[in-house]
Amino acid sequence: MSIAEVDYAVACIQAGKLIAYPTEAVFGLGCDPFNFAACQRLSALKQRPDTKAFILIVANWQQLEKLITPVAAPIKEKILAKRERPTTWLLPPHKNMPSWIAGPFEKIAIRIVEHPQAQALCQHLGSAIISTSANLSHQPAARTEQEVGSIFGDKVDYIMPGTVGQAQKPSMIMDALTGEIIRG
Repeated sequence: MSIAEVDYAVACIQAGKLIAYPTEAVFGLGCDPFNFAACQRLSALKQRPDTKAFILIVANWQQLEKLITPVAAPIKEKILAKRERPTTWLLPPHKNMPSWIAGPFEKIAIRIVEHPQAQALCQHLGSAIISTSANLSHQPAARTEQEVGSIFGDKVDYIMPGTVGQAQKPSMIMDALTGEIIRG
């Protein structure tokens, strides 16, 4: 991973474009979650309903806490605890969170990403990004740059070079307040 690749990906996100990038298990597709047009374009590209909520990734707790209503210390500790598998948390959104991020739900899905390239994207951007698997709805997710290219062609503005992490499954999704596992 080069700084130039990260900087270019960040510039694409800031310009409202769609990118593909490696994550812990698969390549992800991402954009600026606060750019409604980019989010709509991403939903159309994946052939998924506009009402389906997106997952956000952040680099650290400081980025995460700006997106949610305050939580009790034990919830924060649970989120920050190391796990064998990447975990996406459902949390109550901050009151200023755009409605299209959470969809019809009262919670948003956020993961503190551990993949170095995805983490660098969030750090350099200074914000969360959308993170949805690089696939058409209900199809297997891409695990290489070449697979992303063969699925989407030039409909993705930038495919960040890199390799996915060692995780064999997508992130677990858990409700941070209730402990309910949504996706195991």
